[in-house]
Amino acid sequence: MSAERTAAAATPGLPMVDLALTERLRQEVERAVQRTFKSLELMAAPPPEVGGSPKRVLHRRGTLELVHYQPVASEVYRVPLLFVMAPTNKAYILDLAPGQSLVGFLLERGYDVYLIDWNAPGHDERHLKIDDYVLDFIPDCIRRVQADSGEDELTLVGYCAGGMLSAIYQALHPKGPVKNLVCFTTPVDFSRMTLFRSMSDERSFDLDRFVEQVGVVPAEIVMSGFDALRPASRAAGQMRLWDNLWNDEFVKGFRRMERWGNETLPLPGGYFRQTTRELLRENALHKGTLKIGGRVVDLSRIRVPLLHFIAQYDHIVPPECAHPLVQRAGSRDKQEVVLPGGHVSIAAGANAVRRMWPALDEWLEGRSL
Repeated sequence: MSAERTAAAATPGLPMVDLALTERLRQEVERAVQRTFKSLELMAAPPPEVGGSPKRVLHRRGTLELVHYQPVASEVYRVPLLFVMAPTNKAYILDLAPGQSLVGFLLERGYDVYLIDWNAPGHDERHLKIDDYVLDFIPDCIRRVQADSGEDELTLVGYCAGGMLSAIYQALHPKGPVKNLVCFTTPVDFSRMTLFRSMSDERSFDLDRFVEQVGVVPAEIVMSGFDALRPASRAAGQMRLWDNLWNDEFVKGFRRMERWGNETLPLPGGYFRQTTRELLRENALHKGTLKIGGRVVDLSRIRVPLLHFIAQYDHIVPPECAHPLVQRAGSRDKQEVVLPGGHVSIAAGANAVRRMWPALDEWLEGRSL
């Protein structure tokens, strides 16, 4: 007999009571009350603050924005980092909050951090293609980082499609000025993205007609494509939020991630058309037939030190889609790291803090001198 039951039984005339069960019931009632009040608070709450690391805008041109984060370490590595985000996503996923910021972590470790962020493209940018990102935006930002930092070399760091753009850039510019290339969850073999390929099948989707009609592909359509990969994810997320409404830290983290997901960006129609036709349908990057600016993109021409982080449970860029980057690269110094986690949690969240961030720092430190 438990101590709780023994204590109750020792009092004559009182029924047997399980005090542990009573305490659990009390906690559940208290949490239910907290959920009710918290849900009312959330309805009137402003969007959560994100992207708080001090920075300045170096350059802004239409959809393009280049920022420089304020160094915080007394000694800074010589070789600056230039991050390239996917054109569909805001960069603050890498700078969510203190303690949840890859940018903040790298600044504290002594790196000089620049970042290419994207804004929603205007109607006059509807014709932008991969060519514009690789042959105009990235080279322009590299020149500006060189001028601002006073260094000729830099490390290019690309996330998802930003990694793909970075890899394409490097394949077309193998002689510099990029010293190192780092990629997160970067797609190469698009035949492995089976659901995206089925959604873009030319037998059921008139690509040219769609692009001509919309000009700039709305963010809602971009989001619906990602949601189709996990149809129940939003409902499951709301259920987790309800279960944890009593937990302030959980709610703060959830709302930051929810805001990032809800602020998915629209895409220029030209970029969408090229990605759909040449990458998803023709798998041209993997086959070695992709042409940018009239030049064939040959990944074997990447010869700089290369690091690629792959998420083991990535539902957007499955590992088999990402493996060919390191396999094809001509670098002697190249490494692929597969970590537990998903497409976002590999770079942001508790698992990233423990796994990916220290591994990135360890790889960069000796190559940033």
